Amino acid sequence: MVNDLQRQFAAYMGTPTRARGYPPYEGDHALIVEVSPALAIERVIDLALRAVPAVQPGILYVERQFGVLEIHSQDLDDVVRAGEAILAGTGNKANDQLRPRVLYHDVIENITDQHTVILNRNRQASMVMPDESLLVYEMTPALFAAVAANEAERVSPGITLVDVQMIGAAGRLYISGTTEDVTLARDRITKVLDGIEGREHG
Repeated sequence: MVNDLQRQFAAYMGTPTRARGYPPYEGDHALIVEVSPALAIERVIDLALRAVPAVQPGILYVERQFGVLEIHSQDLDDVVRAGEAILAGTGNKANDQLRPRVLYHDVIENITDQHTVILNRNRQASMVMPDESLLVYEMTPALFAAVAANEAERVSPGITLVDVQMIGAAGRLYISGTTEDVTLARDRITKVLDGIEGREHG
């Protein structure tokens, strides 16, 4: 669950290549589900939309290994009920999910102009600027990058979400800003991810 979408992250959610549905807006609440095998996501979206037609699907993506669904609503209760319908319909509980596992993070201060050029060539939206500090953060499962990005922006609204990769084998964040802001964002991400309950990785 990603509550109270922040401005930059909400805009990102409406613009990635894989977003083919209804864009969320700042202040909406979202549920992001990742399942394996990938095609099982089609059953997941059916369960959610039949139970709560008021929720809007933003992302439905089937990749090699995982299927990903994002649904959202202005009404938090709608999103909660859709999540409960998914769990009931698939015979799961909320704590059956994998806990997030941090793979790597680093704060690179006063990034060089050459580094920014090569980073920005691979971005489709916001850019990192020379002399800013860059936070890079990687975790599994990938969808927790969404939670991390939203929480980072909540605690440090002055940051720039350069890139959020929330689909695939691992989730990755590129966040730029002042050293103080990205460090605060890093610490908030670490705290939030550490507090999420679920199964340990095998």
